[in-house]
Amino acid sequence: MTFASSPAPGSLGPLFLTGGAVDRGGEDRRSQGWLDAALEAPATRALLLAGGRTPVLGATLAAPLASEVREELAAAGTLVWLGRLDGVDWVTAAVTEEALAPVAAARGAALAGLREVGAELPLGEAALLTQASAVVHWHRVTRFCARCGAPTEAIDAGWVLRCTAEGTEHFPRTDPAVIVLVTDDEDRVLLGANAAWGGDRYSLFAGFVEPGESLEEAAAREVQEEAGVRLDAPVYAGSQPWPFPASLMLGFTARALGTDSTPDGEEIVSTRWFTRAELAAEVESGRIGIPGGISIAGALLGRWFGGELPQPPAAPAVDPNGGNGAGEGK
Repeated sequence: MTFASSPAPGSLGPLFLTGGAVDRGGEDRRSQGWLDAALEAPATRALLLAGGRTPVLGATLAAPLASEVREELAAAGTLVWLGRLDGVDWVTAAVTEEALAPVAAARGAALAGLREVGAELPLGEAALLTQASAVVHWHRVTRFCARCGAPTEAIDAGWVLRCTAEGTEHFPRTDPAVIVLVTDDEDRVLLGANAAWGGDRYSLFAGFVEPGESLEEAAAREVQEEAGVRLDAPVYAGSQPWPFPASLMLGFTARALGTDSTPDGEEIVSTRWFTRAELAAEVESGRIGIPGGISIAGALLGRWFGGELPQPPAAPAVDPNGGNGAGEGK
């Protein structure tokens, strides 16, 4: 088996969950009555979510017309206008699974979430589901003003929550997180195993950007904290929205200034350097799992590997949806 060397630094190109041609209509949604008008439009689709899942049929969203689910939308409470895809308006709302199950059954669809179907959907539909998952979560956790505790009310077609007491406006939150592919002078890759994964699944190093940090500083800090390795000039490679629940993953590549590595022993229980042949042998034997699926972690690792990532022998030892980094979720 032969392997390509690492490509030159640069963009990863289109990633899953990105690149959809959704017109978010930033100016339009501020117009008075815009959401009501969208709901009355005969072609408007409703992307209903229950516990992060929505009706899916085959490799497409089985989203009903808004006019077909008026009762479900009315019972949902807060609605959000997502934008337009191919000239059609889309709205989203959180509903109960009891309300959504018959909607899916009527269309012969199954309920599925973004992790399960994000890689199969058309780009535009995957982008809509990503957007809806994030904004629905934000509405769920921002029912009260962070300044005074008063209830909030939705304005601007669901994209702003206003304090009913002080008029303070709150906007959707996105948490920036860096994820880093680290290589050495021999072009080996350094991966870490998170304690939460049982110690046999390896991924890139990742973590949230802290106040006052640049992205490059965050990348260097995370790798040093988790693996005890110092980096030389992290290089930006691309980004991916990751609404689990509200992250934006910012991908970097970097050379290690040394190969001595020590896991932090709490979050990261093991770190290992791999050649391409070693990584392929370990994964194909089923001894370890690696990221894949829809994640930027899989894209960065695949770019280093030089082709399609190796697969385990039978039932995946790897999360088929691809977690985004050894330090994800801290």
